[in-house]
Amino acid sequence: MLIRAAEINFGTTADVRIDGARVTAVGPDLTPLPGESVLDAAGGALLPGLHDHHIHLMSLARSLESLRCGPPEVATAADLERRLRERAALKVEAEDDWIRGIGYHESVAGELDRDWLDRAVPSRPVRIQHRSGRLWILNSRALERLTSAGPPPHPAQLERDVGRMTGRLYYADDWLQTRLGGPPPRLARVSALLASLGVTGATDTTWRNTLREYRHFSEAAAHHDLLQEVIVMGDASLDQAPDVGEVRRGPAKFHLRESSLPDFDTFRASLDRSHAAGRPVAVHCVTVTELVFAATAVATSGSRRGDRIEHASLAPPDVLPLLADQGLTVVTQPNFIRERGDAYVTDVPASDRPWLYRGRGFLEAGVALAAGTDAPFGDPNPWLAMQAAVDRRTLAGATLGAAESLSPEQALSLFSGDPIAPGGGLRRIEPGTHADLCLLDRPWSVAREALAAVRVTATLCRGRVVWRC
Repeated sequence: MLIRAAEINFGTTADVRIDGARVTAVGPDLTPLPGESVLDAAGGALLPGLHDHHIHLMSLARSLESLRCGPPEVATAADLERRLRERAALKVEAEDDWIRGIGYHESVAGELDRDWLDRAVPSRPVRIQHRSGRLWILNSRALERLTSAGPPPHPAQLERDVGRMTGRLYYADDWLQTRLGGPPPRLARVSALLASLGVTGATDTTWRNTLREYRHFSEAAAHHDLLQEVIVMGDASLDQAPDVGEVRRGPAKFHLRESSLPDFDTFRASLDRSHAAGRPVAVHCVTVTELVFAATAVATSGSRRGDRIEHASLAPPDVLPLLADQGLTVVTQPNFIRERGDAYVTDVPASDRPWLYRGRGFLEAGVALAAGTDAPFGDPNPWLAMQAAVDRRTLAGATLGAAESLSPEQALSLFSGDPIAPGGGLRRIEPGTHADLCLLDRPWSVAREALAAVRVTATLCRGRVVWRC
């Protein structure tokens, strides 16, 4: 393929030739070869394809068939009740009568429980996921079906009030999936969505991933349902997982919770084991305590290239040297400033708000920085995340952490770099580089002024057009 008249590397207009999965020539007025297809870029910016460094592909696939139950689509209890009743009124097959909701937040209707859901939908089983991903809320019909063969293995997972189940189910996705059964979701729709946004690679950071999920990703790629390169994080069962085409084993994922931190020596030994297996580690940290615990454990264990902190949601200045000294990469979610910032203004103490989902502060401290959307817990559109990294604006227009603002080029680089060891900056387009590319409908000088309005006109994965406007 020959891409004609593209703007590359922030200002140069050139033709770009692709042969197989590589860029083979870059220059002005290249002559088309016999049988070579030509794509006219018309001066639009040709960029390295985006990589979402933190996403949950199967959860995103399920979410596309689910009911949105939280902001910004749903703002009040009346909105939520109306949506649920409208969905309940739809005719369905008896074996598929579940209503699955996602994205709930307390700003809609407070601490949702089974009684509230029973009043809204008494006739069908309902399960609604909190936007944090840690909680499901079930109505009585759902509870009856799921607990008929016994409750979750850990009693604390199913909340009770004076012995009665409230319908609030914590950290029990594995148990829930076992009870619900069924095959893993197909990924073709998710892959097409990501391709339409210029995403040519993704790192699935689901900590519960095992060989079963790894095989599902590999099979989806083999059947061309999954077009992107995919890095799969997960547990120790992936230590010996072989790379299969464009599906590769990623870091070992650890999920910390401040309320129940593991024994420090046991946790450090887990990091040692992952490193010995040739795997970097990725640690979920959303509180300062979790962040310090993780960084100290890595320091004790000894860091390796690719070790990373997921989220680092709250990172005051005094913890940054801990991260920098260990060479840890932070993979952040600037889209949460946009999507959740208005709740942060209410819920997070004013003294902590400057340190939420930081950008510039990490870079100035020498901490490598990359980003993901955390979809479906965040919007999967990386251009919206980049816009938030630049303007730090919430949906209502408030500004959070203005000093953390990045330039458009820095924001773009968050979704670039080595998939296994991100944070190394933006790739250039030149002979020999991978032909994972996305083409915009405008030059970068225009696109950078309004990243949220960017329109991708074509996406190429390994030199093959997988999406075109």
